[in-house]
Amino acid sequence: MNRRTVSAVLAAAATIAITGATISSAAASSSGEHAAARAATTTPVAAPARAKLTLAPSSAALAACFPHAKARVVVDLTTDTIGKDTFRIYASGLKPKTSFTVFLLQQATPTFGAAEYIGDITTDQWGNAHNEFKLIVQEAFAFNGTTAARVDLNSVGFWFADPADDDSCLGAASPTTGFDGDASAGVQMMNSGTQALPLP
Repeated sequence: MNRRTVSAVLAAAATIAITGATISSAAASSSGEHAAARAATTTPVAAPARAKLTLAPSSAALAACFPHAKARVVVDLTTDTIGKDTFRIYASGLKPKTSFTVFLLQQATPTFGAAEYIGDITTDQWGNAHNEFKLIVQEAFAFNGTTAARVDLNSVGFWFADPADDDSCLGAASPTTGFDGDASAGVQMMNSGTQALPLP
């Protein structure tokens, strides 16, 4: 093999070595970028702050009629991050196939004060019900533009949507209240008592 041929072979080998190193370097860089991207996408997101309430029957008579009645409220407090909260309500041991109206309240028990109607729950054949509402809960308030009075709504209660639905427990003379969209509801079934949702 003459010198010219040897030089050509050595030059080709050097080119292959440089190319291989470049490819290896690029692959390593690409691999590092992919690893960083994976790390960025798998960073755990902190769970939102959560408020919980347990509701109880609103009177001894209702507790006697529905001895297994239970209800709880769980609120994911995300107003500061997405402009609304998630309010979930779960109930059991209630009158089957019955609708109830759910309210945020100034006061859980009579005379209730200001109230905000936020939705309904309807029980199945076993007396179980649940629903989920998207609204501002932690900062819920009622404001009177005439008097400039503001009150926080950090209690919860729900009413028989039909005034006749509480008659089997309280009798036909049980009161009709205004806690429904048609202004005709039964009595309050359950409320949060002295528990309160967190204030901002």
